[in-house]
Amino acid sequence: CILGTHHEKGAQTFWSVVNRLPLSGNAVLCWKFCHVFHKLLRDGHSNVLKDSVRYKNELSDMSRMWGHLSEGYGQLCSIYLKLLRTKMEFHTKNPRFPGNLQMSDRQLDEAGENDVNNFFQLTVEMFDYLECELNLFQTVFNSLDMSRSVSVTAAGQCRLAPLIQVILDCSHLYDYTVKLLFKLHSCLPADTLQGHRDRFLEQFRKLKDLFYRSSNLQYFKRLIQIPQLPENPPNFLRASALSEHISPVVVIPAEASSPDSEPITDLVEMDTASQSLFDNKFDDIFGSAFSSDPFNFNSQNGMNKDDKDRLIEQLYGEIAALKEELENFKAESGRGAVQLRGRASELEAELAEQRHLKQQAQDESEFLRTELEELKKQREDTEKAQRSLTEIERRAQANEQRYSKLKEKYSELVQNHADLLRKNAEVTKQVTVARQAQGDVEREKKELEDSFQRVSEQAQRKSQEQAEVLDTLKRELAASRQELQVLQGTLESSTQAGAEQSTRIASLEQERDSLSQAAERHGEEMAALRAELQQLRATLSHEQESSKTELETLRIQLRDKESEERALQQRLAEEQFALLQGTAREAERMVQDALGRLEDPAHIGCTGSADCLLSRTLAASECVERLRDAHGKYLSDHAAVGSLLPCLALFAHLVSDTLLQGSATSHVAPMEPADRLLEMCKQCGSEAVSYLSALQDPGTVEGADCSPVTTCLGRISAIGEELRPRGLDVKQEELGDLVDKEMAATAAAIETASARIEEMLSKARAGDTGVKLEVNERILASCTGLMQAIHVLVLASKDLQREIVESGRGAASPKEFYAKNSRWTEGLISASKAVGWGATVMVDAADLVVQGKGTFEELMVCSREIAASTAQLVAASKVKADKDSVNLCKLQQASRGVNQATAGVVASTKAGKSQVEEKDSMDFSSMTLTQIKRQEMDSQVRVLELENQLQKERQKLGELRKKHYELAGVAEGWEEDG
Repeated sequence: CILGTHHEKGAQTFWSVVNRLPLSGNAVLCWKFCHVFHKLLRDGHSNVLKDSVRYKNELSDMSRMWGHLSEGYGQLCSIYLKLLRTKMEFHTKNPRFPGNLQMSDRQLDEAGENDVNNFFQLTVEMFDYLECELNLFQTVFNSLDMSRSVSVTAAGQCRLAPLIQVILDCSHLYDYTVKLLFKLHSCLPADTLQGHRDRFLEQFRKLKDLFYRSSNLQYFKRLIQIPQLPENPPNFLRASALSEHISPVVVIPAEASSPDSEPITDLVEMDTASQSLFDNKFDDIFGSAFSSDPFNFNSQNGMNKDDKDRLIEQLYGEIAALKEELENFKAESGRGAVQLRGRASELEAELAEQRHLKQQAQDESEFLRTELEELKKQREDTEKAQRSLTEIERRAQANEQRYSKLKEKYSELVQNHADLLRKNAEVTKQVTVARQAQGDVEREKKELEDSFQRVSEQAQRKSQEQAEVLDTLKRELAASRQELQVLQGTLESSTQAGAEQSTRIASLEQERDSLSQAAERHGEEMAALRAELQQLRATLSHEQESSKTELETLRIQLRDKESEERALQQRLAEEQFALLQGTAREAERMVQDALGRLEDPAHIGCTGSADCLLSRTLAASECVERLRDAHGKYLSDHAAVGSLLPCLALFAHLVSDTLLQGSATSHVAPMEPADRLLEMCKQCGSEAVSYLSALQDPGTVEGADCSPVTTCLGRISAIGEELRPRGLDVKQEELGDLVDKEMAATAAAIETASARIEEMLSKARAGDTGVKLEVNERILASCTGLMQAIHVLVLASKDLQREIVESGRGAASPKEFYAKNSRWTEGLISASKAVGWGATVMVDAADLVVQGKGTFEELMVCSREIAASTAQLVAASKVKADKDSVNLCKLQQASRGVNQATAGVVASTKAGKSQVEEKDSMDFSSMTLTQIKRQEMDSQVRVLELENQLQKERQKLGELRKKHYELAGVAEGWEEDG
C-alpha cells in the first residue's frame, strides 16, 4: 500500500478498495484498517492526507458507532479512529509537519514563524494530539490481561502491533513539546504558562509509565527499542535546563521481521516444531555428523535416551538464554550508542552556538571598545579646549588689571598737568597786572611772560616735586608784586629801586633757567611714559586679538559639538519613538486579531468559565495600571521607553486573552448576559485599539489615555461575577466553618434517623403481628445496620479529612487550607449534604412502609441513593489523601460496609415484598370462565398502561437526571472539558 501511494502519488486506489470493505460490521477488520491507514499517513506519499480528508466525517461516524460497544475491539476501534481524525486535523492545520513528524530544530522554528502566538497555539494542538495517542496506549493496555504472557499470543500481538506507530509519534511529540515550552517560557511570563506546565506534567507521567511497561513486553523487545524518559520532568523555569534535555530516540532494528511472521518459542513447554528448530540450530553449531562422533550420546553406556534428551534440552535452554542475553546486550549497546551520538550531536550544536555567541560578544566588545576610545579622545580634546579657554581668560583678566593700573597712572599725570596749567594762568595774570602798573618794567614783564610761558610748558611735564617749586615762585611773585607796588609809589622819587629791580629780574632769569631745565626733564619722563603706554596698548591689543581668535575657535567647536549632540539626541528620540510605534502597531494587530476571532465561526465551539474570565480580567487590569505608570514616566522622560515597551506587549497579550475568554464564556452563558458580555468585549477591544493607535501618532501620544480600557475591564469583571456559579457565593474564609457544620449536621441527621428507626421498630413490635411484624422487623433491622455503617463511614471520613488538612496546610490554618482548596471543599460539603438528606428521606420512606402507606420500591430507591451519596463522600475524601494512609484504608472498609448494608436493605425489602405478595395472592376457586376472561383482559389493559407509563417515567427520569447534572454543575462550579 505504501509503495502504491508513492507510485500513483495519492491514495485514490486505497480508498476505492477500503470503501468496499465491511468496516462497520467487523471490529477486527476495522482495527487492521486503522493500523494500515496509520502507517500510510506516516510513511505514504504526502498526498495521502489530501485524499483522505474527504473521508473524515465517515471516520467520525464509524468512531461513534463502535463507541457504543463496551467490550472487545469496539472501544479500541473508536479511540483509534478518533486518533486518526486528530492526526489528519493536526497535519491539515500545520502542513509543515510531515506524516512521520521528523523535523529539525530549524524547521520547528519555521513552523511557528517565530511568533509567540503561533508557538502557543501549536503547543496546545500538540497536547491534544499526544492526549489521543496516550488514550489509545492506555486503552490497549487496559484491554489486555497483563498477568499472563499476552504478548506472545496472536490475539495480544494483534492489539499491540499498532502501538509501534504510537510510540514513534509520542517520542517526537514529547521532544517538540519540551522545546516549544522552553521557547514559550523565554517569551511569556511563567504564570501565563501554568496550565501548559500542569498538562505537560500529567502527560509526562503517563508517557513515562507506558514506555516503561512497553519496554518490559517480550513482543516489543525484538521489534523496537523503546527509549526511557528521565526520572524528573524538565524544569521550564530554568532556561539552562534545555541543554540537559535529551531527545528520545526510537530505534527499529533493520533485521526485525514482521509481527505476523515472527516465530514464537516457549522455552518451558516445547512442542514438536520448536524441538525440530532447536535440533537444526544444534546441528548448525556442533555439525551434522554428530552420530558418528565418539561423544555421541546414543552410543554411550550408562545413559539412556531420556537423559540425553533432557541434557540436550538443558543445553538448548542455556544457549537460547545466552543468545537472548546477547541480543539484549546488543540492543542496550545500540540504544546507548544512539543516545550518546544524539547527545554528542546536541553538544556539538550547542558548542557551535556558544562559539557563535562568543564571536558576537567579541565583535560587540571590540565595537564598544572603539566607541569608548573615541569618546575618551573627544573628552580629552574638550578638556584641553576648556583648559586653553581658562588660560586665555586668566591672561585677559591679568591684561585688563594691568591696563587699569596704567590708566589710573595716566589719569594722575593728566590731573597734575591740569593743575600746573591753572597755576600758570594765575601767574600770567599777575605778571600782566604788574606790567600795566609800571611801563618801565614791561620789558621784564614780557621776559617774565616768556619765562612763565616756558615754565607753563615745563609745568605740563612736571611732577609733584615741581609743584613745591611753583609754590615758592608764587610766594616770590607775591613779594615781587608788593615790591612793584612799592616801586610804583616811589618810581619818581627813587631810581635805586630800578637797579634793585634789575637785580631781581636777573635772579628771576636764573630761576627761569632752572625751571626750564626741570621742565625738560619732566618732558623726557612724560615721553618715556607715553612710549611705554603705547607699547603696553599694542601688546594688550595683540593679546586681545589672539584671545578673541582662540575664543571664537573654541566657540565654533563648542557649537559643533552641541549641534552633533542635539542631532544624536534627535536621532535617538526618533529611533525610540519608532520602536514605540512598532511595538504599539504589533500590539494593535494582536488585539485586532482577537476582535476578528470573536466573529470567527470556528471560535463558536470554544467555551470557558467565569472564574477563568475573572482571573484574566484581573491580570489585564493590573497590567493596565502598570502601563499607565510607564506611560507617565515616558512622557516625563522619553529615555524611559524601555519600561513602556514590555508593558505594551503584555497589555496586548492579556487584553486579547481576556477578549477570547470573554467570548468563550458568553457561549455557555444565558442570552442576555452573553450579549452584554460580548458587546463589552468588543467595546474593550475598540478602546484598546484606539489607545494603541494614539501611541503611534507623535501628536496624540501625550493625550493617549487607557482609562476607558480599565472601565471596560471593570464592566467585564462585573458581568463575570454575575455569571459565576451559585455554589461559589460562599466566601472562601467561611468554607472551613461550613465543612465542619455540614459534617456535624450529617452526623446529627444519621443519629436522628437511627433513633427514629428504633422508635418505629418498638411501635411495630407493639402493634403488628404475623407476617407484617416479621417483614417490618427485617426491614427496620437492615435500615438500622445501614445507619450504623453510614455513621462509621462519616467518622472515618472526618478522620481522613483531618489528616489531609494537617498534612497539606503547612504553616497555614485549616480555614486557609479549605479556602485555598475551595473546589475540593465544596465537593465535601455537597457530599455531606447528600448523605444527610438521603438518611432523612430513607427514614421517612421506611416509616411509610411500616405504616402500610408507602411502597417497597421507594425504600429500595432511597437506600441506593444513600449508597451513591456515600460513594460521593468517599470519592471527595480520597482526592487529596495519601494512598498509603491508614485512615484511607478505614474509609474504604467503611465504604464496603455501607455497600453491604445497602444490599441487605434491598434484599430484606424484596423478601418482604415477596412475602406480602404471596399472602395477597388471588383465589381463583370461585371464579367462572367469563370472570377469569374478563379479569385477563383487564390485566392486559393494565399491563399496556403500565408499560406506557413506565416508558414515560423513564423519559422523565432521564430529563430529571440531565437537569440535575446541569444544576449540580452550576452549583459546584464544574467546567466543561473542551
